[in-house]
Amino acid sequence: MELDKMDENEWRYHGEGNKSLVVSHVQLSIVLRLLKYPAEDSENPPQTVEQAFRQVQNIVDFSSNVMSCLLGEKFVHSGEVVKLPLEFVRQLSIKVQHQRPAWRCDKVMDIYSGCALCLPNLTSPTLHQPTHTPTLCIEIKPKCGFLPYSKHVSQDIKTKVCRFCMHQHYKVAMGTWKRRSRYCPLDLFSGNRQRMHFAIRQLIDEPQNNLKIFKGGRCIFSSMDGIEDSMDLNSLLHHLRPYFQYGNNRINSHMTSKALLTDFIQVVVNALLSAGGGDGGVGTDRRGEGRSFCEASLFNKERSRHGSQGSPSDSVLYRVRQTQMLDTLDIEGLYPLYRRVEQHLQDFPKERTRLQMDGPYNEAFLEKLHKCPSEDDGSLEYAVSKVHQYRVAMTAKDSQIMVALVPSCEEEEDDEGLPGQRQHRDFLSSRPPAFSYSVSILDLDPKPFDNIPRQLRLDQNIVSCYLRSSCALPKGALPLHSGIFTAAEREDCTLLFHPV
Repeated sequence: MELDKMDENEWRYHGEGNKSLVVSHVQLSIVLRLLKYPAEDSENPPQTVEQAFRQVQNIVDFSSNVMSCLLGEKFVHSGEVVKLPLEFVRQLSIKVQHQRPAWRCDKVMDIYSGCALCLPNLTSPTLHQPTHTPTLCIEIKPKCGFLPYSKHVSQDIKTKVCRFCMHQHYKVAMGTWKRRSRYCPLDLFSGNRQRMHFAIRQLIDEPQNNLKIFKGGRCIFSSMDGIEDSMDLNSLLHHLRPYFQYGNNRINSHMTSKALLTDFIQVVVNALLSAGGGDGGVGTDRRGEGRSFCEASLFNKERSRHGSQGSPSDSVLYRVRQTQMLDTLDIEGLYPLYRRVEQHLQDFPKERTRLQMDGPYNEAFLEKLHKCPSEDDGSLEYAVSKVHQYRVAMTAKDSQIMVALVPSCEEEEDDEGLPGQRQHRDFLSSRPPAFSYSVSILDLDPKPFDNIPRQLRLDQNIVSCYLRSSCALPKGALPLHSGIFTAAEREDCTLLFHPV
């Protein structure tokens, strides 16, 4: 990519979240992620070029120096900061404006700094492709995969029903979604194939913001901003059928929709359970500290009583869940420590830099995560370490997993066991055909220190709403403050992809 010869016509709108807009190259497998800010600041940018550069560089540093060490280098693509020609950015902004969702247009693209994050396009990665079949990519936002076990949890329901299942009641009450999803993250993270299959099937039934499927880099299945026309199951099956035409020795035209969907889900489950490469990662397994089932899950627990539990220790699900479990105190136990740090920063504002509340995200920051005392000794250092651990855990809870698949030739499948073969390409083989695959984790931005009070308020509202909707609000439970959040606060800070 030659920065001095950038042409806006070689890029197309790919999607956007609350803080950034993404464009993808029409030929190369790369994307550019550009910052956004409120429309009212369109002629008076809220930060300097240096500040914008530092913001993007912080994202790269946090991903490469912190999250990559915890999740495994094989899964994480940190990208690099690029400085784009300002005229290219301005023309690109004009080009994509009409493709943006109307409700996202309260913010505009940063056309003043020219700073952007350049990343591989994980919806159409470069895989070994013996055929010219477009890559299938499944994007899953799994959310939190464990029940809190902290002694600071004040509501017993939080130790029985997972955050995602409770949050569904709140989202419907707030009008974010019309229907509740029956997906439960604890089923996906369980490592039990039946439960995982059930979880993915629920995501397909009600994808919301947690499932998108791409073909050749184009979104073919999603619940795009509540537009139900984008989640047509028959259309999805039509796209999938050529990839599974030899499944179980069945001819394409005679393969039932149920069998097709079963094969597809099985391949995705295999990818999620596959080994990741053996590089570092969080070592302590705390699976036993939380219950393995969410009481709100509709999965029949008797069906998996004798099934395997827990993901392989080198799988992407294991890595993500272990990093999530750096949140050992829950937001209720973490908030007093946040207040301890906040009070110190009010008294000594310059300490914010030394304590790395806004970066830099380097080895010293990672050391703070690992050297936190097991018990609160009343020190500022303990509070800072726990706050940093919580922020990292929240990033893992909001991350997205990308599974890219391309069919593999039968002769390659036969060579799967050759020494050294797996370092070049990986294969999944539930029933024929086999697939080459890659698994990646993205959306690994650092969570702001100052966002912690909002997390507490949101937690209180979610729990109260769930208890009210269950007609089981106990005496002294927290009230539901329906007007406590603005529209912007109700948004998940996540990267949303849309079809072009």
